[in-house]
Amino acid sequence: MNAVSALATIALPPLCLAMFVLSVWRTARGLPTRHWKRPTWWIFPAAMLVGIGCVTWFIGAFSGGLDVGEACAARGVHYDDEYRAEHWREPSRWFPLHNKCNAQHDLVPTFVNPTLVAVAVLLLCCVAGAVAASVAGRNKPAARH
Repeated sequence: MNAVSALATIALPPLCLAMFVLSVWRTARGLPTRHWKRPTWWIFPAAMLVGIGCVTWFIGAFSGGLDVGEACAARGVHYDDEYRAEHWREPSRWFPLHNKCNAQHDLVPTFVNPTLVAVAVLLLCCVAGAVAASVAGRNKPAARH
C-alpha cells in the first residue's frame, strides 16, 4: 500500500464522520434561524441524508455476511439451495436489497428498503427547497437605502 492510499484509508472515515456531524449541526441550527431561505443551506440536509442513505445501504448490502448459509443457520432459518440458485441475481441488485435464505426469510432488515426510498424522496425535496429558495431570493425587490 502506498502512502497516498494509506493516508486516504486513515483520513477518509473521520473526515466523512466530521462532514456528517457538521451537516447535522448546521441543519439543526439553520431551521429555527430560517437559514433554509438560503439555497446553499440545503447542502447540509442533503449531505446528512446521503450519509444516512449510505449507512442504511451498507447495512442491507452486507446483511448476509460472507457465508449466507451460515448466517441463515445462525438465525435458525432453513437455507434453501434451490431457491438461491433460481434467484441468483437477487442478492447482487442495488435496489431493492434482498438476501433471502428461502422464499419466506430475508436477511436484509425490513427497515432498509423503505428508508432508502424515504432518503431518495427527501433528497428530491432538498433539491426542490434549494430551487424554491433560489427563485424566492431572485424575486425579492431590491432594498432601497
